[in-house]
Parts: sequence; C-alpha cells; structure tokens
Amino acid sequence: MSARSGRTASHWGSYLLSARDGEIVDVNPVPEDQDPSRIGENYRGMLRHGMRITSPAIRRGWLEGRREGRGAEEFVEVSWDEAVGYISSELERVRTDFGNEAIFGGSYGWGSAGRFHHAQSQVHRFLNSIGGYTRSFNTYSHAADEVILPHLVGDRDWFLRSVPSWDEIANNTEELIAFGGLPQRSAQINPGGVGSHVNVIGQVQAARNGVNFTVISPIHSDTTATVDADWIGARPNTDVALMLGLAHTIMDRGLADTDFLDRCCVGYDVFAKELKGDLDGIVKDAAWASAITGVDEARILDLAMKIASRRSLITVTWSLQRQHHGEQTYWAAMSLAAMSGSMGLAGGGFGTGYSSMHNAHIWDRMSPAAALPQGRNPVNTYIPVARISDLLLNPGKPFDYDGKRSIYPDIRLVYWIGGNPFHHHQDLNKMKRAWAKPDTIIVHEPYWNAHAKHADIVMPVATSMERQDFAIGMGDNWLSWMDRVADPPEGITTDYEVFAAITKRLRAGDAFTEGRGPDEWVAELWERSIQKSKSLGFTLPPLDEFQRVGSLQLHMPRTSPTAFSELRKDPTKHPLATPSGKLEIFSETIAHFGYSDCPGWATWMEPAEWLGSSLAETFPLHLVSPQPDGKLHSQLDHGTESARHKTNGRTELKIGPDNARDRGLSDGDLVKVFNERGACLASVRIEETMLSNVVALPTGSWYDPVDPGEAESLEKHGNPNVLTLDIGTSKLAQGPSAHTCLVQVKRYEGEAPSVTAFEPPKFVPAHDITSIRDKGDTQ
Repeated sequence: MSARSGRTASHWGSYLLSARDGEIVDVNPVPEDQDPSRIGENYRGMLRHGMRITSPAIRRGWLEGRREGRGAEEFVEVSWDEAVGYISSELERVRTDFGNEAIFGGSYGWGSAGRFHHAQSQVHRFLNSIGGYTRSFNTYSHAADEVILPHLVGDRDWFLRSVPSWDEIANNTEELIAFGGLPQRSAQINPGGVGSHVNVIGQVQAARNGVNFTVISPIHSDTTATVDADWIGARPNTDVALMLGLAHTIMDRGLADTDFLDRCCVGYDVFAKELKGDLDGIVKDAAWASAITGVDEARILDLAMKIASRRSLITVTWSLQRQHHGEQTYWAAMSLAAMSGSMGLAGGGFGTGYSSMHNAHIWDRMSPAAALPQGRNPVNTYIPVARISDLLLNPGKPFDYDGKRSIYPDIRLVYWIGGNPFHHHQDLNKMKRAWAKPDTIIVHEPYWNAHAKHADIVMPVATSMERQDFAIGMGDNWLSWMDRVADPPEGITTDYEVFAAITKRLRAGDAFTEGRGPDEWVAELWERSIQKSKSLGFTLPPLDEFQRVGSLQLHMPRTSPTAFSELRKDPTKHPLATPSGKLEIFSETIAHFGYSDCPGWATWMEPAEWLGSSLAETFPLHLVSPQPDGKLHSQLDHGTESARHKTNGRTELKIGPDNARDRGLSDGDLVKVFNERGACLASVRIEETMLSNVVALPTGSWYDPVDPGEAESLEKHGNPNVLTLDIGTSKLAQGPSAHTCLVQVKRYEGEAPSVTAFEPPKFVPAHDITSIRDKGDTQ
C-alpha cells in the first residue's frame, strides 16, 4: 500500500493529513492552531468518494442539440481530448457569432485557499486571454457593504483596517453592542486560510477584561456563551428601527456628541429631522421602535443610555446587510455611533463584520503573497453579483446600480468554476428557470453536486489535496504550504491544465501559460511574494526552505490609528475620502440618484416580507438562513462533520418551543417548510432561546429536488434557498436579500422521499453513445 503525509491549508484552517492508496485516512490540526475547527474532519474519505467525478462528461440533451433537461438528464462520459475539443469549439462559436460579452465568467472565489490554484483568478485569466467576458461586481457575503461604505466613509479598505481590533476592544471598550450577534460558526472561516484560530479567544479575553456584550439577534446562541452577553431578541429586518429609536433617545435627552457631529460629519441636521418626524410625520422614538421590533421600550431606553454614557462600540454583522434595504443597517449604525460620543476614540465607534469571518479586525489586512495576474478584460458588460437570474431571464433590459443604468447582455455561454450557484443564490426555482436559457453551461468540479448535475459539459479537476500551492488568508498572519498529499485519480488534472489545453486550441496558449506548468507557476508566485514582502517589511525564505518548515508566522500588528481618531482631532488636516471630507450622515451623491428604495440618509423602510406585514397572516414565520456549523457554504457537504449536524440526513430547522408546540412538533420530526416560491423538507430541532415566530435553516445542503425535471419540485434535503427572496437590497447595491423571507412550517405527512443528493447522475450505456453523437451531428 502506498502512503503519504503532508499538510494542507483551507478556508477553515490548516491540517496535517495522511493518505493511503490515494485516500485521506487521518486528519489533525497543525500544532500552532489554538482553537482548531472540526470542519477539517470532512477531508476523510473524500478523494475516492463515490461522488467523485472521474471522467469528463457531457449532458445527453446537449449532444443532441437541446437546452432542456439540465439537472434531470443522464450524461455521456467522453475522453479528456474530446471534452477539450467540444469546449473549444463552443467558445469559438459563441465569441464569433455573438461576441465575448455573450460569455459569463462565473466564480465565487472559495474553491481553494491556494494563491495559484485560486479558481476565480484562474477562470478570469483564462477568459481574458481569449478576449474577455461579462463579469460580476461585489460578493454575496457583503455586496451592500461594498457599495454603501465608500459613500459614507470614503476609503472602505482604510476603514476596515482601522476599526477597533479585539485587543483594542479588550483594553478600552466598555459596551459592545453587536447587531446580528457574534456567531462562532462564521468565526471558523477566513478567505484564503486560517493559520491559528484566535477570534473567539479574543472575544473571551475582552469579556474577562470587563467589556459588557449586548447581542441583538433573533437567536440567543449567536455568540459564544463564555462572554455572558445580554440578549435582545429583535424581530428580523427591524434592526434599523431599533437603531433609530436609540438615536432618538440620545438626541431627545441632549446626549448626542454635537461637537463631533458638527466638526466631523455632514447631514446630522437631516437625520435629526428624520428622528423627530419632520420628514414623514412619524417620530422615531423608543415607543415607535418597540412596536416594530418587539423589544420592550424600557430596554431600548436603557441601552441608549449605556451607548451615550460609556465607551461603546456598535458592530453590525454581514448578515444584516443581506436583507431588503440592507444598506440602511450600516448607515443607521454609523449615524448612531457618530452621536454616541465614542466615535474616533480607542475601542469605540462603529465596525462591521466582527465574527462574520475569522480574521476580521485581528491582524493588519495586508498580504505579502502575490496573486496570479488575471490580465485585462476588454469587455465592459457586468452585473451586480446577486443578479445572475435576472441577467439570464432578462437580456436587453436595463438595471440600476450605484448611480449607473446598464443593460443586461444576452448570455449564450456560462463558464463557472470555484463556486456553486445552486447553493449561494436565492430562489432556486427562479434560478432553475434562468439556468435553462443559455446555449451552454460549462463547469469544473471534483464532485457530482447540483452545480455539476445542472451543467452541459463537466470537467473533473483535482482537489486542493492533490496539488501543491501556498496560502495566506485575508488579514491572517500565517503563510502555509500546501502539499500534494495524494495524486488525483487517473486522467484528472487541475483547472489550470484544462485551461492551458483549451487556450492552445484557441491560439491563446502562450498568453495564458507564459510557458509555465502549474508547479512552475507556484514557484514563480513565491518569488514574486518574496519581492512584494520586502516592500512591506517582511523577509521570506527560499521556496525549498518554506516547503520544509511548512508554515511561517508573520508580524502583522494593527498599526493604523483608530478609525476617525485623526478626523476627530483635526478634520481639516485629516479629511476622509468622501465628497465632503467628512462622515456622510447625509449623502448628497446618493440623494441625487433619486432611488425610492435608498434615499440620502438612514431610514427604516418596510421590507418586502417581515413579521409586521400582511403576508405574515399566511406565512407567519420569519426564516433566517445562517452559515452552517459543519462546513463552509456547501463545500464537502458529503463529509462526516457536515453529516454530524444533520438529523436523518437532512438539515435541521431550528424552531422555538412555542412555535413547535403549536404545530405538534418534537425534535427529529420531519417537516415541510414552504412559501409561494418553493418548499423543502427539514428535520426539527427545538431551540429554547429562539425568538418566537422565527426559524433558522442553515445554508449549504446540496440541492436535491424530488423531481429534477420540474421547475418547482419539493426539495428534500433542506436547502433554504428554494425559499429565499431574489430581489436586490436596493437599486444602490443590488445585493442579495436572503434574510427577508417568510415561511410556514408543518409536519410532513406520508412516506419521506430518500435524500439522493449524494448519488451521481445516470450515465448513457456505452452501446448508445455512438447514436447520440450521430444525432447531435445532424442538429
């Protein structure tokens, strides 16, 4: 038996792996990880799993000239050379007949933690080398944040590098008010890698130092129990109303920091009119906020006094901007913080994303690692990232985004690697209709997940354990080497080698490869990292030495002055990169856009669905869909750690005891969760500290409809995105609104359909293949 061992890096940590006969048999965290994630357990048995794609495959209907049947049809296995030929010919046809703007380059960047085998960089470099593609802007994680923050603070990257770190909080903060909580599940994860988990350790140390935590979330467990946080259960999508009620109380009692507001901000006069009701006749006081949020008025008044009288930090998770009007959560929180008296003081003010990923606000956000150059995209067409269904369903129609009006191009070919839209997009039944529109969909995948099953041409590729690379996470202070712990199954190569073969056929091979193989590129990027690191004050060793030691800790302390501290000292000498040079509580720029769903100041607008709407009479439960505990997004959902967080193979729906009792439900019962958009099955888990009329169904279970050929078939595995709403946060950012979602829950009657998410598709018998190809040639 052949045996190998080595280390790998991932978005959830670094691990020491042992492989035997090409399969992972042992997983251990690296010694330097202080609080390792169990997600690494999913590696066991993954390399030779029955869901592994072992040969290029083409959907039968596509070979026969039909778009219909994606997700339901059998596949034809072909040789690697044949598949490269089909892909090359189809790319040539589309760009010749329709132009490169008819190609959509899809990727979501989470495919690998490695700097070279980074799926997003690979596919963008590939498509740029053959003339470009229609691209997407922003991320599902924080699209509204990415658009609104530059209008409010100017330089978003500067802001994120300057908000109080956990060390600064532990030493200076008195009150930390966490809107959306501080979820541990998200603190396991970091894009690009985690060398040592220290986020939750930082939270616990802050609590030990006397910081008082207040968590505002419909789920009490949205923080570690060790910090002993005060819990305020506000109705989902009403955080902005609570922020306005707090701000009104501070203003009404004469406690607002008028010195900071006058010298360092613009537009407080407009915001004050909003609070007093001068603009719409509605006073936004604590009683008004209580009626909307369900939070007792006395608690709102008490929290307002804490914010105004003590060194306070107001934080907002990424989840709160993934809802209808999500931009407003950041705007209202910043406005409240500007009034608090703590803005620009050590440990005080406003910050975002604490615990939304591991390394938010721990180390400096700099990175000494070089990235694979993506080249230049000569195509100008684009979409906001969460508008993929609208793009495919509405070619030629206009859309608004951040003050611009653009047109959706007519997409004929989708090329997608390093992401699973059947996990991260909303309203999957709508997306399934949209997915039927392009002529051709090409994906690279290691496993037969829903993304692969809904493609036309599927290229099997090596996993991160079957390649060598190096990794460093965003804002992480560890560089990690990634060994080739096992060889991929025979005939399987990397994304890069697939692209190299296609570009060679399309006469662009030299531009794509620059004459290097994958390992040569890894060595080249390391040399570029050595040069880049010198300018940042780091000295990196030669590659062979780095490979030998396996990891390298970097000195990356937070050195930037606390956000807005220099502005507070002298706004003339230290202006922000906003039009006014100050914090924009009122934005003339946004007001000028004229968007009815995003005016020029922070305000609460009723979301399309919430517990205070008439729709709640039919669908009386608000569904939130948090990140899962046992995996990152949908990656390795077929792993053992992912399975540990399910009941009877299905995702667990958290529901409060009162709502469960009303429906006669007990732990482990099978339920149907449904609304007008779709329905899924889930297993009940009664959570004592859930807010009444709120349920939680984590994302990440592989999409598994009862009838893959039907557009609105019952999903049987527990994927919440058959239920979530696919509308933009507003015309400003067009981000996802996943957390704006009402549902009903009832016991599932009848025989439960089996979960088949982890079964590969059917394949055409060898004796039928010739006739299928002949039929395709006549189309």
